[in-house]
Amino acid sequence: MKGLVCLLLLLETFVCVVQHQVDGGLNENEISQQLRSEDGRQNPPQTDTLRDEASTDSQQNYHLFFTDIHAALRELTATVTEQKVNIRALEMRLSEQQTFILEEMNKKNDEISNLTLGQVELRKENRDREIAFSASLMQSDSGNYIGPFTTEITLTYRNVFTNIGNAYNPVTGVFTAPLKGAYMFRVSVFGIGPTPATANIYKNGKLMVAARAYLPQNDLNSSNGVVLILEVGDVVYVRLSSGRRIFDDQYNRNTFSGFLLFPLREQELCRM
Repeated sequence: MKGLVCLLLLLETFVCVVQHQVDGGLNENEISQQLRSEDGRQNPPQTDTLRDEASTDSQQNYHLFFTDIHAALRELTATVTEQKVNIRALEMRLSEQQTFILEEMNKKNDEISNLTLGQVELRKENRDREIAFSASLMQSDSGNYIGPFTTEITLTYRNVFTNIGNAYNPVTGVFTAPLKGAYMFRVSVFGIGPTPATANIYKNGKLMVAARAYLPQNDLNSSNGVVLILEVGDVVYVRLSSGRRIFDDQYNRNTFSGFLLFPLREQELCRM
C-alpha cells in the first residue's frame, strides 16, 4: 500500500515538472519562428518543411507520453482506492473479531468466578454435612455393671471414638441436631443374666426403638437402629429401662452411634 502511494506521488511530480517545462518554454509559434530563423542562418530554405514535420512529431510524442502517464495514474488511483476499501473491510472484521473474543473471555471469566463461588459454597455445605459420632460407656478397662435402677436413666457414653461436628455431648449423653436432615442412629447392649438388658433410643422425650436381651444366665446381646428426621435442635439419646442392667468393660460392648445421612429442605419434608 505504501509503495503504491509513493509511486503515485513520484509520477504526479514528474508530470508536473515536464508540464511546467513545456508550459514555461516557447509556444508552438515561437518554436517554429526560432527554427526558421536558425534555418535561415545555417540551412537552405528547403529544410523548413522537415523542421515543421519534426516539431509536429515532437508534439505528438509529448501528447502520447502524457496520455500514457494519465492512464497509469488513473489505474494506480483505482488500485489505491480498492486497497483502502479492502483495508477498511479488514479493520471492521478485525474489530468484530476482537469484540467477539472479549465477550467470550468475559463469559469465561464469569463462569470461572461462578464456579469458584460454587466450589466455596459446596465445600462449606459439605463441612456442614460432616456430622457423625460413636461412643461406648466405659472409659476404664475394669468391667462394671450399670443398673438396675428403680426409674429410667439416660446413659452417658463417655468413651468417644468419633465426634465429627461435635453434635454429641459425652457429659450428658445427648446428641443435638445441628442441621435439618435424615439421621441414622444405632445402639448396642450387653449384659449378663439373669437380669435383662434393655436400652431405648429416644427423640425429644419419645421412645423410638428398643434393644432388649434376656436369658436366665450367660451373656446377653442385642442391638437396634433407626433413621430419624430431625429438625435443628432436636435431641436424641439412650435410656436404660428401670429394673434392667448392662455390663461394660475394655471390649466396649455397649455403644451409641449416629450420623447424618443427608440434609433436607422444607419442601422435601412436606412431601414426606
